[in-house]
Amino acid sequence: MQRLKSRPQFQAVLAGSILARTSHFALHRVALPASRADDTCQTLFAVDDVWLGAMVPKRWAKRAVTRNTIKRQVYAVSQDFESSMSHAAHVVRLRNGFDRQKFVSATSDALKAEVRGELQQLFAHAAQRPLWSQEQA
Repeated sequence: MQRLKSRPQFQAVLAGSILARTSHFALHRVALPASRADDTCQTLFAVDDVWLGAMVPKRWAKRAVTRNTIKRQVYAVSQDFESSMSHAAHVVRLRNGFDRQKFVSATSDALKAEVRGELQQLFAHAAQRPLWSQEQA
Protein backbone atom coordinates (compact mmCIF):
# COMPACT_ATOMS: atom_id res chain seq x y z
CA MET A 1 0.00 0.00 0.00
CA GLN A 2 1.30 3.43 -1.00
CA ARG A 3 0.67 6.56 1.07
CA LEU A 4 -0.49 9.86 -0.34
CA LYS A 5 2.00 12.58 0.51
CA SER A 6 1.49 15.66 -1.63
CA ARG A 7 -1.29 18.21 -1.73
CA PRO A 8 -2.08 17.56 -5.44
CA GLN A 9 -2.55 13.85 -4.67
CA PHE A 10 -5.04 14.64 -1.90
CA GLN A 11 -6.84 17.17 -4.09
CA ALA A 12 -7.17 14.67 -6.93
CA VAL A 13 -8.74 12.08 -4.63
CA LEU A 14 -11.05 14.54 -2.88
CA ALA A 15 -12.33 15.59 -6.32
CA GLY A 16 -13.58 12.01 -6.74
CA SER A 17 -16.70 10.65 -5.14
CA ILE A 18 -17.42 9.59 -1.58
CA LEU A 19 -17.43 5.82 -1.35
CA ALA A 20 -18.60 5.34 2.24
CA ARG A 21 -19.56 7.40 5.30
CA THR A 22 -19.88 6.92 9.02
CA SER A 23 -20.87 9.49 11.61
CA HIS A 24 -17.30 10.80 11.87
CA PHE A 25 -15.49 9.67 8.70
CA ALA A 26 -15.84 9.76 4.92
CA LEU A 27 -13.90 7.60 2.47
CA HIS A 28 -13.12 9.21 -0.88
CA ARG A 29 -11.89 7.20 -3.85
CA VAL A 30 -10.72 7.95 -7.35
CA ALA A 31 -9.88 5.29 -9.89
CA LEU A 32 -6.43 5.15 -11.38
CA PRO A 33 -6.71 5.30 -15.18
CA ALA A 34 -6.04 2.08 -17.07
CA SER A 35 -3.85 3.87 -19.58
CA ARG A 36 -0.76 5.52 -18.18
CA ALA A 37 -0.72 8.09 -20.99
CA ASP A 38 -1.87 10.93 -18.76
CA ASP A 39 1.32 12.63 -17.54
CA THR A 40 -0.43 14.35 -14.63
CA CYS A 41 -1.84 11.10 -13.29
CA GLN A 42 1.43 9.30 -13.85
CA THR A 43 3.34 11.85 -11.80
CA LEU A 44 0.77 11.81 -9.01
CA PHE A 45 0.31 8.04 -8.84
CA ALA A 46 3.40 6.50 -10.41
CA VAL A 47 2.73 2.99 -9.05
CA ASP A 48 -0.40 1.00 -9.88
CA ASP A 49 -1.28 0.01 -6.31
CA VAL A 50 -3.65 0.85 -3.48
CA TRP A 51 -3.00 4.44 -2.39
CA LEU A 52 -4.21 5.77 0.96
CA GLY A 53 -4.12 9.08 2.78
CA ALA A 54 -5.61 10.29 6.05
CA MET A 55 -6.94 13.79 6.49
CA VAL A 56 -7.68 14.95 10.04
CA PRO A 57 -8.38 18.70 10.11
CA LYS A 58 -7.65 20.84 13.17
CA ARG A 59 -11.25 21.98 13.01
CA TRP A 60 -12.43 18.54 14.18
CA ALA A 61 -9.45 17.41 16.27
CA LYS A 62 -7.86 20.37 18.04
CA ARG A 63 -4.95 18.57 19.68
CA ALA A 64 -2.03 17.23 17.64
CA VAL A 65 -1.93 14.10 19.81
CA THR A 66 -5.52 13.31 18.85
CA ARG A 67 -4.90 13.97 15.16
CA ASN A 68 -1.86 11.69 15.14
CA THR A 69 -3.72 8.97 17.05
CA ILE A 70 -6.57 9.02 14.53
CA LYS A 71 -4.14 8.88 11.59
CA ARG A 72 -2.33 5.92 13.13
CA GLN A 73 -5.65 4.13 13.55
CA VAL A 74 -6.56 4.82 9.91
CA TYR A 75 -3.34 3.27 8.64
CA ALA A 76 -3.53 0.32 11.07
CA VAL A 77 -7.13 -0.58 10.17
CA SER A 78 -6.45 -0.14 6.45
CA GLN A 79 -3.80 -2.88 6.63
CA ASP A 80 -6.55 -5.34 7.61
CA PHE A 81 -8.62 -4.39 4.55
CA GLU A 82 -5.79 -3.94 2.03
CA SER A 83 -6.57 -7.16 0.16
CA SER A 84 -10.20 -6.13 -0.39
CA MET A 85 -9.39 -2.58 -1.53
CA SER A 86 -9.23 -1.83 -5.25
CA HIS A 87 -6.15 -0.43 -6.97
CA ALA A 88 -7.23 3.17 -6.63
CA ALA A 89 -6.42 6.23 -4.55
CA HIS A 90 -8.32 6.60 -1.25
CA VAL A 91 -8.55 9.32 1.39
CA VAL A 92 -10.11 8.84 4.80
CA ARG A 93 -11.35 12.23 5.99
CA LEU A 94 -12.49 13.11 9.48
CA ARG A 95 -15.71 15.00 8.88
CA ASN A 96 -16.97 15.46 12.41
CA GLY A 97 -15.31 15.83 15.80
CA PHE A 98 -15.46 13.38 18.67
CA ASP A 99 -17.27 14.60 21.80
CA ARG A 100 -14.70 16.12 24.16
CA GLN A 101 -17.08 15.60 27.09
CA LYS A 102 -17.04 11.86 26.46
CA PHE A 103 -13.35 11.62 25.52
CA VAL A 104 -11.64 13.98 27.95
CA SER A 105 -8.14 12.66 27.31
CA ALA A 106 -6.46 13.70 24.07
CA THR A 107 -5.59 10.06 23.44
CA SER A 108 -7.20 7.28 25.41
CA ASP A 109 -8.02 3.62 24.98
CA ALA A 110 -11.71 4.54 24.75
CA LEU A 111 -11.08 7.01 21.93
CA LYS A 112 -8.85 4.54 20.08
CA ALA A 113 -11.49 1.81 20.38
CA GLU A 114 -14.23 4.15 19.13
CA VAL A 115 -12.13 5.31 16.17
CA ARG A 116 -11.05 1.76 15.32
CA GLY A 117 -14.63 0.45 15.40
CA GLU A 118 -15.90 3.21 13.17
CA LEU A 119 -13.03 2.79 10.70
CA GLN A 120 -13.70 -0.94 10.50
CA GLN A 121 -17.31 -0.16 9.59
CA LEU A 122 -16.14 2.37 7.00
CA PHE A 123 -13.72 -0.01 5.29
CA ALA A 124 -16.15 -2.95 5.48
CA HIS A 125 -18.84 -0.88 3.77
CA ALA A 126 -16.36 0.30 1.14
CA ALA A 127 -15.21 -3.27 0.47
CA GLN A 128 -18.76 -4.15 -0.59
CA ARG A 129 -18.71 -1.53 -3.37
CA PRO A 130 -16.59 -2.50 -6.37
CA LEU A 131 -14.70 0.14 -8.31
CA TRP A 132 -16.98 0.02 -11.34
CA SER A 133 -20.02 1.06 -9.25
CA GLN A 134 -18.28 4.36 -8.46
CA GLU A 135 -17.45 5.02 -12.10
CA GLN A 136 -21.07 4.54 -13.18
CA ALA A 137 -22.41 6.90 -10.49
